Amino acid sequence: MRVRTVQVEELSVLQEIERAAGRWFHEVGMPEIAEDEPLSVEELTQYVESRLAWVAVDDADRPLAYLIAERVDDALHVEQVSVHPDAARQGVGRALLEHAAQVAAAEGLPALTLTTFAEVPWNAPYYERCGFRPVPADRLGPELREVRAREVAHGLDRWPRLAMRRTL
Repeated sequence: MRVRTVQVEELSVLQEIERAAGRWFHEVGMPEIAEDEPLSVEELTQYVESRLAWVAVDDADRPLAYLIAERVDDALHVEQVSVHPDAARQGVGRALLEHAAQVAAAEGLPALTLTTFAEVPWNAPYYERCGFRPVPADRLGPELREVRAREVAHGLDRWPRLAMRRTL
């Protein structure tokens, strides 16, 4: 498996990966999340243009998973990481997180951050195994507080959510 930069012509594939990965949320009683549409091609293009979008690909160079990020406060913030169910539990998501950590370190950023569902097994518990730790709400930087506010406005706080940080 290899991690590389996303190509614009692959953005519809990323949307399909997210749709497929989202179906897992049906199993934990979160159908609204399972059916939530992925970011638009236009929105995803912004991450590609910022050089903050990566895919994990198979031997035929087909995307299996992707990660998009943005700079938030003093960290590289993982906005989305999605792994196609056919590639789940094979270290693909972790490889993308490690790639993001390398990019952040090369830019002199001290951490990765993300927001996630606290009680979904492949969310917060998984990220803890990857070295992320919960960040108390009163310790969030101003930009990460803004990310959380957008999530609340989108209705994501119907289920427990938290911000997490991995020091590099």
